[in-house]
Amino acid sequence: MKRLPPVLVPVLLLLAPLAGCSQSEDKPPEIIRPVLSVVIEPRTIQTFGFAGSIEPQVSADLSFRLLGRVVARDVKVGDIVTKGTTIAALDPTALELAVQAAKAELSNAEAQFANAAASEERQRQLLAAANTSQAVFDAAQQARKAAEAGVERAKASLAKSQEQLGYARLFSDFDGVVTAVGAEVGQTVSPGQTVVTVARSDLREAVVDIPDQLTGDLAAGTPFEVILQSLPTIQTEAKLREMAPQAEGSTRTRRVRLTLTDPPVAFRLGSTVTATRMTKVTPTIELPLSALLEKDGAAKVWIVDPKTSSVSAREIKVAAKGAATFTVSEGLEAGMRVVTAGVHSLAEGQQVKLQEGGAI
Repeated sequence: MKRLPPVLVPVLLLLAPLAGCSQSEDKPPEIIRPVLSVVIEPRTIQTFGFAGSIEPQVSADLSFRLLGRVVARDVKVGDIVTKGTTIAALDPTALELAVQAAKAELSNAEAQFANAAASEERQRQLLAAANTSQAVFDAAQQARKAAEAGVERAKASLAKSQEQLGYARLFSDFDGVVTAVGAEVGQTVSPGQTVVTVARSDLREAVVDIPDQLTGDLAAGTPFEVILQSLPTIQTEAKLREMAPQAEGSTRTRRVRLTLTDPPVAFRLGSTVTATRMTKVTPTIELPLSALLEKDGAAKVWIVDPKTSSVSAREIKVAAKGAATFTVSEGLEAGMRVVTAGVHSLAEGQQVKLQEGGAI
């Protein structure tokens, strides 16, 4: 073995500690990783939202009571109508002729009555003078009563004909807005066939369909908040007025009508709205899906120790998964801080640094 020269030995002895010091300085320090996290707060209130529309609380399908041909319809959809204003009309020719005929019948009946009354009076005078028999007077009296009944019948017939003529004119019994039309000018309509639908614009309500399984605690007066979808800053309060007694067969939803409390003008008929309500639920822990670590068939999350700022894996049981969140049934408690991002790159006991605010 070749020995080193005596001169180099002291130099090597001096360099040895420096080499050891250099190796220790080259070891990288432990990285403290910043993480996003959230403090567990069990959810006790859940908000449900249901889409619907603004509809009139009161509306009427207006129709004629007679068969006839429409000769006028003075309104269209969206027009404002007032009480008593003519909306549509039927051809009145036949009805006017019927009125004239009834008037003629009345005149004839009145003439017959006048003759019968005069004949009765003459027979009364002759009977008093013993120039006629009682039977003749009784016959004259009976003829007068029959003529009087004929007058009453003619008056009733005239009144009926005049009323029928009035049915040729269609009008609304309240102020409102036209929401639909069912007949055009020139069309022959049947009695009861809808010609125009008028709705009261001052009485509005929100109509929504709610899944049957969410209607168990609903009752008249249940509060809702109604938001205008086109402008979410506009909203109003509402109360449940009416709910369908049973669910619709295909959708399994119930039609619910909500009375609006002093609605803004923007809540026009036909507007699309969202009706929301808050209800108490069994306390549940819900976390972002990014916080879930699934490894070796087990579901885990990283818990941040507030004293040491280190993380540790905690096994949990997942009750349900959604598109962006999952619900925890066991393994976590309120107040724990859970890492919500980058869970696949953490290690047991690793030091972490919470972002400003400590939450997402």
